[in-house]
Amino acid sequence: MSTVTAAVYVGLDGVVENPRWTSAFWSDDLAAAQKHLLLTSDELLLGRVTYEGFAAAWPSKSDEEGFADRMNGMPMRVATRTRTDLDWNATPLDGDAVDAVRRLKEQGDTRYLLYGSPSIVNALTPAGLIDEYRLMTFPVVVGAGRRLFDEGVSATLRLVDSWITSTGVAMLSYAPAR
Repeated sequence: MSTVTAAVYVGLDGVVENPRWTSAFWSDDLAAAQKHLLLTSDELLLGRVTYEGFAAAWPSKSDEEGFADRMNGMPMRVATRTRTDLDWNATPLDGDAVDAVRRLKEQGDTRYLLYGSPSIVNALTPAGLIDEYRLMTFPVVVGAGRRLFDEGVSATLRLVDSWITSTGVAMLSYAPAR
């Protein structure tokens, strides 16, 4: 069965929107963790807003470490109700995102990486479709913006792994407590 890992940058106040506030805390150990996560995934799973932001930024990037090449070469599934003209290796999810991800998980042995996309995280969490929550919690109170979990979304999780980067980012890995 396929798996879904949600990887999200989050401030101490739960804000995930416009994570420009992360740059002051970037470090080699955070970059290595992100690279490992990307290289051990098979496909990206993105919401429309995240896809549009990534598609505007990543195709023109390259790096010696191979992160950009991997990002630009991976197949992507995009949850969108409005776009059918996707490019950059992207295919829209067919129909309702929850139903589509449920079908994807039942097929094969694909490791899906869900970057950001709080709307999709909020839709998939109550359905039990996320296998791992990789929260990169930055030591900053952003103050305003979209939070990771909407009011009414609930889940009980268990801590699987944790460590702190050299710049104080808490790398937290949770799985559903089933």
